[in-house]
Amino acid sequence: MVYDFRTRTGALIPNLGLGTWRMGESVAARREEIAALRLGLDLGLDLIDTAEMYADGGAETVVAEAIAGRRDEVFVVSKVLPHNASYAGTLAACERSLKRLRVERIDLYLLHWPGTHPLEETLRAFTELALQGKIVHHGVSNFDLDELERAERLPGGARVCANQVLYNLERRGIERRLIPWCGSRNVAIMAYSPLEQGRMRPHEALRRVAARHDASPAQVALAWTLRHDNVIAIPKAVRPAHVRDNAKAANIVFTDEDLADIDRAFPPPRGDVPLETL
Repeated sequence: MVYDFRTRTGALIPNLGLGTWRMGESVAARREEIAALRLGLDLGLDLIDTAEMYADGGAETVVAEAIAGRRDEVFVVSKVLPHNASYAGTLAACERSLKRLRVERIDLYLLHWPGTHPLEETLRAFTELALQGKIVHHGVSNFDLDELERAERLPGGARVCANQVLYNLERRGIERRLIPWCGSRNVAIMAYSPLEQGRMRPHEALRRVAARHDASPAQVALAWTLRHDNVIAIPKAVRPAHVRDNAKAANIVFTDEDLADIDRAFPPPRGDVPLETL
């Protein structure tokens, strides 16, 4: 089932949400994208993740239309690009995102990946935006453990409550150190591309586990990412059937046999692996 994970800053973040990467790029697809996000909300997927980078802000405008009249139902996540992440640049970028999203506040605002602007400036801007009521919580994306530990020592760093990273059955490196570190501090891991952008190999083990749960292999792969309390998945879907399938994945409860089958097919890392990105 979909549940809320409470971060160390008190954010209640749904463990399964809706991604919007590549949305807003096509006028022809816009109506379908809006409908998919609305359907997700109807099914209880109350987190929508977007970014100023996606379609140069176009995805944020799709989100605006999808949540019109439903703002209080939705936990909205957006991101500032690293080249905009100076102190003044972050303030300005947030204002632009608020305008495109047509909201007064962003629930969780992330630095999209480490950049050349000092992280101290970005965190200072996040703190200022929170004081102004324009964001509620802040975090980072694509940060490896050493980068998170450095952030932790900076003013505002102890209020980083989420790290959005690549995680799926094919990319398990963060299980060694990053997930445990974040879990011990109630920092959310937001798993992007939990289905490897539709390229997940259809292993026989997934079919076996899926048959036990009257599910599809894709649903099993998505549900697997949710087995840690602090991991949140944000798959992107446009087709209604895909949105419904994703929502049902939250109801799968794995047995020890299921997890053993999956581990044999997709082995966990035996040593430390640098953070992977797309």
